[in-house]
Amino acid sequence: MPAVFVIAQDWTLRTSVRAELRERGIDALGMESADDAGQSLAEGQLPAVVVMEATPEIAGNSAIRELVGRVPAIVIASRTEHVALPPVDTVLYRPVRIGEIVARVEELLLRGHIT
Repeated sequence: MPAVFVIAQDWTLRTSVRAELRERGIDALGMESADDAGQSLAEGQLPAVVVMEATPEIAGNSAIRELVGRVPAIVIASRTEHVALPPVDTVLYRPVRIGEIVARVEELLLRGHIT
């Protein structure tokens, strides 16, 4: 089963995306910080897709930048707060529906980007 990292400080975003992905049979792991993602990577869990919130703490983390250079990533960004974003597959701007995020994850998984 493919794993998806959902990295967001916004707990409603994190838990909603994670729950919807799990309902669709996708192993989604919710993480609040880059450190949480680092711990999962250290334990040998490599995601097929990353969904991440565009905050300076997450998007600016060097380990996260390296990760999204290797696997497809979807960034959820604000139109009013400017955060330097790493090159990613998709940027979705708030307001965004959970269904849009989940549909994009499914598209990336179907495209065969699983590493």
